[in-house]
Amino acid sequence: MNRVEAIRSVLNNTLEPEQLEIIDDSHKHAGHASAGGAGHFTVRVVSPVFAGKSLIERHRLVYAALDDLMHSEIHALSIKAETPEESKNQ
Repeated sequence: MNRVEAIRSVLNNTLEPEQLEIIDDSHKHAGHASAGGAGHFTVRVVSPVFAGKSLIERHRLVYAALDDLMHSEIHALSIKAETPEESKNQ
């Protein structure tokens, strides 16, 4: 399973998102020595799980879900976490 599929699987199982977009930005950081072979990703997650939670709490949920991958497959992660209502209003 590639990294994007692994991220998708974990987030689908833990946050049950209505929408999930994952962009692999690793190519923009080629040769970035401190990455140690791990990738750079941007995720947009729209989930009812985020309702009533602050931005920090939402990010913590995403990081907690991806914890195992953060130690091996993900070097950098940009997160946009929205409720379905917030997503509809944009």
